[in-house]
Amino acid sequence: MKMWLLCVSLVILHFVASADGSSKAVTTTLTTKWPSAPLLLEASEFLSEESQDKFWDFVEKQGVCFLSGSDLSYYELIIKRAGQLLSPVQLKLLKFALSLRSYSSTIHSFQQIASNEPPPPGCRAFFSVHGEKSCDPEILSLFSHVFFFPSRPKPFLFKGDHRFTSSNPGAPVVILYAELGTKEFASFHQQMLSRVNKGLINYVLRHYLPNPSKSKVFLSGYGVELAIKNQEYKAKDDTQVQGSVTFAHNYMSTVYFCMFLTIYPELKEQLKELRKHLVESTNDMAPLKVWQLQDLSFQTAARILAAPPVDALNVMRDLSQNFPTKARRREVEEKIKTLRDGFAIFQHCSKHLLHKAILHSPALLYAKRKKKPETHFSPISMLQTGKCLSLNECVISCSVFDVLRNEARVMEGLRSLLIDSPYIHDILKLNVQPADSDYAVDFRSPSIYWVNNLETDGRYASWPSNVQELLRPTFPGVIKQIRKNFHNLVMIIDPTHENTAELLSVAEMFYSNNIPLRIGLVFVVNDADDIDGMQDAGVAMLRAFNYIADEKWSINIFFLQMLSRVPSGGKLKVEHVVGVLEKRYPYVEVRSILGADSAYDSNRKEGKAYYQQTGVGPLPVVLYNGMPLQREQLDPDELETTVMHKILETTSFFQRAVYLVRTYTIIAFESPKVDFLLAHSAYCRDVLKLRKGQRAVISNGRIIGPLDEGEIFNQNDFLLLESLILKTFHNYSLRKRGTHSDCVSKIFVCFWFRASDLVMKVDALLSSQPKGEARVDDLSFFVHSAVKIRPKEEEVYFDVVAVVDPVTRDAQKLAPLLLVLKQLVNVNLRVFMNCQSRLSDMPLKSFYRYVLDPEVTFMTDNSFSPGPMAKFLDMPQSPLFTLNLNTPESWMVESVHTRYDLDNIYLEEVDTGVAAEYELEYLLLEGHCFDVSTGQPPRGLQFTLGTAADPVIVDTIVMANLGYFQLKANPGAWILRLRKGRSDDIYKIYSHDGTDSPAEAEDLIVVLNNFKSKIIKVKVSDWLKHRLPHRGFTGGSKVEETKPDKDDVINIFSVASGHLYERFLRIMMLSVLKHTKTPVKFWFLKNYLSPTFKEWIPYMAKEYGFQYELVQYKWPRWLHQQTEKQRIIWGYKILFLDVLFPLAVDKILFVDADQIVRTDLKELRDFDLEGAPYGYTPFCESRREMDGYRFWKSGYWASHLAGRKYHISALYVVDLKKFRKIAAGDRLRGQYQGLSQDPNSLSNLDQDLPNNMIHQVPIKSLPQEWLWCETWCDDSSKKNAKTIDLCNNPQTKEPKLQAAVRIVSEWTDYDQEKHTEL
Repeated sequence: MKMWLLCVSLVILHFVASADGSSKAVTTTLTTKWPSAPLLLEASEFLSEESQDKFWDFVEKQGVCFLSGSDLSYYELIIKRAGQLLSPVQLKLLKFALSLRSYSSTIHSFQQIASNEPPPPGCRAFFSVHGEKSCDPEILSLFSHVFFFPSRPKPFLFKGDHRFTSSNPGAPVVILYAELGTKEFASFHQQMLSRVNKGLINYVLRHYLPNPSKSKVFLSGYGVELAIKNQEYKAKDDTQVQGSVTFAHNYMSTVYFCMFLTIYPELKEQLKELRKHLVESTNDMAPLKVWQLQDLSFQTAARILAAPPVDALNVMRDLSQNFPTKARRREVEEKIKTLRDGFAIFQHCSKHLLHKAILHSPALLYAKRKKKPETHFSPISMLQTGKCLSLNECVISCSVFDVLRNEARVMEGLRSLLIDSPYIHDILKLNVQPADSDYAVDFRSPSIYWVNNLETDGRYASWPSNVQELLRPTFPGVIKQIRKNFHNLVMIIDPTHENTAELLSVAEMFYSNNIPLRIGLVFVVNDADDIDGMQDAGVAMLRAFNYIADEKWSINIFFLQMLSRVPSGGKLKVEHVVGVLEKRYPYVEVRSILGADSAYDSNRKEGKAYYQQTGVGPLPVVLYNGMPLQREQLDPDELETTVMHKILETTSFFQRAVYLVRTYTIIAFESPKVDFLLAHSAYCRDVLKLRKGQRAVISNGRIIGPLDEGEIFNQNDFLLLESLILKTFHNYSLRKRGTHSDCVSKIFVCFWFRASDLVMKVDALLSSQPKGEARVDDLSFFVHSAVKIRPKEEEVYFDVVAVVDPVTRDAQKLAPLLLVLKQLVNVNLRVFMNCQSRLSDMPLKSFYRYVLDPEVTFMTDNSFSPGPMAKFLDMPQSPLFTLNLNTPESWMVESVHTRYDLDNIYLEEVDTGVAAEYELEYLLLEGHCFDVSTGQPPRGLQFTLGTAADPVIVDTIVMANLGYFQLKANPGAWILRLRKGRSDDIYKIYSHDGTDSPAEAEDLIVVLNNFKSKIIKVKVSDWLKHRLPHRGFTGGSKVEETKPDKDDVINIFSVASGHLYERFLRIMMLSVLKHTKTPVKFWFLKNYLSPTFKEWIPYMAKEYGFQYELVQYKWPRWLHQQTEKQRIIWGYKILFLDVLFPLAVDKILFVDADQIVRTDLKELRDFDLEGAPYGYTPFCESRREMDGYRFWKSGYWASHLAGRKYHISALYVVDLKKFRKIAAGDRLRGQYQGLSQDPNSLSNLDQDLPNNMIHQVPIKSLPQEWLWCETWCDDSSKKNAKTIDLCNNPQTKEPKLQAAVRIVSEWTDYDQEKHTEL
């Protein structure tokens, strides 16, 4: 009986082990650096994004008792009160947002803003009135009096501030810092409302926590990868882990196993072995044969499709995230053949719908829209940012979170109009947003002065005038020269504007190079009768232009002479105009041309009237065929490129048709007449949010406005608006009636009978959507290779389509996302398999977990659960793993607590489990900077980021690559400045985009208040350009500067990942310090250092008297990403040398972690590089038995090097001044970007790249004794070695530790000294 029970128990154990896995689990958590905020405050921020009215309604519902009770009751009360203001779908999205903790950063940004005030002592809540702060209610009456601050400026208000909707904008600004749900807030809030109702104050609320929580925010929306590590060379430390980690999760298999041990103690060892065998047998990782690899993608897809629809997503998640142990099971060949045939049909039919995206991409997910693809797949940005998502070059049209939120508003609005669900999705396919080409300005006005006319000017007489010439074949990119005014460029300019000279230089270039472009000018100048050309430069330019036009003087020459007098980026002055006229017409009285009695004043008033009538916005304005160009396209270099592209595009249009006639159907819009002025006033105030005196126009529910003061909106504007509305909706719907489907026709027949106001309401709802391209057509025609999950028909549902290859990294991320979507909202989900054929390698070599929960979870005692975490259960114990986090681009994450080597996880040597804790250290602020004068990045320009009290917290340098720069900070309001010194002396900020500051501000305020990527654009002007003949940050001759004497320091840079290489790193440091008396400063790449090393390094620095600094840099999103950790580390060794270190560091030595130094490195620091930016040691060639492994001696490398030596990257010296001066970093990144697209290039990235660039960025070869390596150098040369590198030996594959003890006699002593220190 006992044996029978044991057999049954073992069977149960087998299933439990298969389901739950081993207790040797790997868990990962990610927290913020800032403290957790109450969910109540986060919920209020969610409602504020819906509308400020809902925010304040939610605030009014809170009470003091809100903070009492259990966590669950607290959460339920939040949901209950928010539910009174939100729809059911919006309420689910609120739960999702609270689970993501997506608004915790918003709350912390308010906390940081409050700390900068700073709060008055002893105040749990306080208010600030124009800089005066207090928490005394009696003082509020005095502070808020309108006459109390006659000269104090109003405080700067951020975009995210909560301004009470009925506040008086002209009254003193009172900012309340308080925590919702507290008695202090309730008291102050009532006092504020009483004053708001009297019009005494402008009330603004900012969140403030007097006693922030000690707990951190547990984040989700990221991925964790356990990658199987290559064990060709043993790289695992043999040092035993001190202490152990208690694994807190008591899994089911462990419970059963412990029960068996209790019942059968005499079988303890046998049970352990059996349990291990059962687990390992379910995780078979034996290598697959080539024929088994070829159809792995189809095999996996067949297993997913064979599962019931309700389980298919779970199967897909399990297979993709645990692929290394799931790959061996095979389906019958008949299923695979059917799937192959169906897939071929799918690709053929769908390539036209998705623009061939699915043929070239393993994954595609879209929900309602399709937009331009991005370059990365970021889990949290997918859920929280307003950007497009990319799954390896394909997109979901917006972030999932924002898509759901925006679509829910529209679909619920349509449902409220009693439109049935099937029709809702057909209506959503209607694109009512006008395209850019729908808006054009009439350029037939006589106020435009045409510089040339292609149809009548003699200089174009030789060009053909027949439009049939458009069809004549030419080489791609060639612009056809035809004597027709097909292409028209009109510049509406103020001659005194800084950019006018540059715009005119572009126009002159087009004219002088005979580009088939008619160029017109409209001068907008002062039209007052009492202003003449001797007083105003703009009027002078206009009159001079009219004079030379009458005199038939070459406009081209006039432009050249005028531009030569106006400094780049400078303003036109009267003396510039006078100088040109006096030089050309020395015998003409200039005052007769420019003065009060001038006869050359034509088009002065007409030009300004034309500008005002068109309403095209601030000057300058450039029209191409009447269509205004975007502001960012008006840079000189960008304008030239943009116009040339538009000429080519328009030529293609004219090739298809000589002319195009558009018919507009006019339908009168009638609105009910309302005679009650009070009702009008209330409507404008409460619905349109207009202030007194503001104007707006409403058409079909669309609000145009508020119009600027003095902005003209006349009859022509109403006609344009009418044609746009009717064309984008009515005519589109008529086309759909004829071409789309019967149901769309039925909808509009229904509209006809239910009155035209329904059309207006539908149009208003659809036009409220963000502008985008047309929605992707449906794939419902295809029935093969798809997982289909039907929605609940009685509810509004989201139509979601995914196309994915099930054996890709994207599938590992997409499957859990789809499962959360399925739980979160009602979905009509279809997942199509986009399989690859003829695979030659294992497509997935890692395990993956995606951390994402649809709502907040609780413990059994109704308290909040510890937080989301990634759990790897049932892992095979024999492989060596490395753990990687897959986080959004804007996150800078570091490991903060673990006793294990996360770079080398070997579960066989782990007692209970591996727990890794990571922390979101910083959010990334990225930007692009350009010189407005040249259009080029100001390479070497420095920015600082800080606060008013501490201006320089972090700094950075602008790259030449795209003018890119990056800074790191936590949520809050930060001030971005040019660094004091050379940057601030030469440059001034000219304009900025994406910041939170007014356009005229020099110190830019940047608010980081969410997890989205923050990217800004800054333009600077070189105001010293004409004062200093040659100057710059890194090149050219410079004005002599008195530089302070620098400290005599050896700067050494090194990188390490994993406990073994950190052990080598400590020994390398000891060897350096033992051989020099010069002060040493070590620079370590922080990104991959373990918590143990970061805790230990301060003690060693104190003991041995050296300096150190941890540097970090986020791999830029635009630079080709590496996926393997080792290759990423190699990239950091070479790609960012110019931006990793401060400008004060002139020279840096890189020393590999596994290197032993036997000499004073001061000698290497002072080595003469003879003008080269860096020096490397060539590979040894003296050990002849290794000739077969010297790849650089033949093939590509032999021809490329052309007799030069191939250099090793284990030791090199960089002259950073020279490196930056010749833009070596930018050149290296540019070459890397091109070569890295080929997976077979740059096998050894850190040394292949500089050797590949040896002709563009020269390398000084260091003497051979500077680096000795047993693999490549013979034994006789070892005695002269100044450093010894523990190179891997491809012949013997000897482990590192073993080689270190054998090769380096002093290594053991160093190791022992290091252990003693530890």
